[in-house]
Amino acid sequence: MEPGEGPGALDLHGDEEIIEVVELGPPGPDDLAEEMEDVDFEDEGAEEPDGEAWESEDDEGVEDGMEAQDDSEVTFSLHSDSVFCVSLDPKTNTLAVTGGEDDKAFVWRVSDGELLFECSGHKDSVTCAGFSHDSVFVATGDMSGLIKVWRVDAKEEVWSFEVGDLEWMEWHPQAHVLLAGTADGNTWMWKIPSGDCKTFQGPACPATCGRILPDGKRAVVGYEDGTMRIWDLKQGTSLHVLKGQDGHQDPLTCVASNQDGSLIMTGSVDCHAKLINSATGKVVCVFKMESVTPKAPISEGEEVESNSVESLGFCNVMPLAAVGYLDGTLAIYDLSTQSLRHKCQHESGIVQLLWEESSAVVYTCSLDGAVRLWDARSGKMISEYRGHSAEILDFAVNKDASIVVTTSGDHQAKVFCVQRPDR
Repeated sequence: MEPGEGPGALDLHGDEEIIEVVELGPPGPDDLAEEMEDVDFEDEGAEEPDGEAWESEDDEGVEDGMEAQDDSEVTFSLHSDSVFCVSLDPKTNTLAVTGGEDDKAFVWRVSDGELLFECSGHKDSVTCAGFSHDSVFVATGDMSGLIKVWRVDAKEEVWSFEVGDLEWMEWHPQAHVLLAGTADGNTWMWKIPSGDCKTFQGPACPATCGRILPDGKRAVVGYEDGTMRIWDLKQGTSLHVLKGQDGHQDPLTCVASNQDGSLIMTGSVDCHAKLINSATGKVVCVFKMESVTPKAPISEGEEVESNSVESLGFCNVMPLAAVGYLDGTLAIYDLSTQSLRHKCQHESGIVQLLWEESSAVVYTCSLDGAVRLWDARSGKMISEYRGHSAEILDFAVNKDASIVVTTSGDHQAKVFCVQRPDR
């Protein structure tokens, strides 16, 4: 099989100590944009005083086990409810966009938390937000399916469209093209700002996750019925369909691809992660979590302890992949041997995981409100950052892995400066 970069690429150890579990999310837009020139967004007349946008958080409402310590450098506090999503602008990594349950989205400066502008007009929770590959546009999408695109330098809305209930949204890695999946099973593609539109019709169930492959010509979309399709974006045709035994038994939760797009990984509520050859559409191997809690009969009123794959991703510099589970397990898999290399245990569920762009370090955020950095080679935790008084719901890492921006159920977004002893 092809996943390894060649024999000898891995330094394998015998019995490595298992510490905790890491969760990987699909790569953000900044992973896809390369070698872009700098753009200067300095002081283009921010409409709000920066004093209101960031303030130290008080310790009220800190949940049991969540210490009042705050390792963050900047706190953005303009949201009045849970903050669901965050993205960094790929070109300069100086701007963040956040969306929340308060039906609001904001573009703000990472260095000081100063508001640049509000993406106004949403009528439902803003669950998707992201910058185009060149940071010219920012798109925001709410649960009801209203998607808006704003020109960042002019701070003005240039396009909007309403679809069915929105599941996910992603910018194309090289063009002003936006892709979104909806609850009716459709995947939509628009040219921005002209609005030229194409739809890819899936099964009659939600398109739960999706990702444009690095070649920019194909997209992989996962569905609630456990199927996965690879679409040809130009032709609008389905190149490969994985269903039945090849598909998942439960809804897909996340998809990711490696750097050259030759491998895809899918994660599901069925606790399996499947490695797929994107050229052939064939399943290369299936990673199963052994310690899945059995679905035992329970007494009335008692909650079932469930588990699922919540996030996953590929390492760029070694043939490794990480899978994060709702039970708090971060599994590091060796792609060249198709085996489990490390299991890193968190005390609470992993929400998302991201790999550093140029090292074997994986970041996880979890329901306990902490961000953790893990060395995938040793399976050991490098460091941990706290500051939120509720679960972290999303996070982003900048290109040089010096800052992490998090969003939380505590109505705040925070910026953490990452100090790495090995750098």
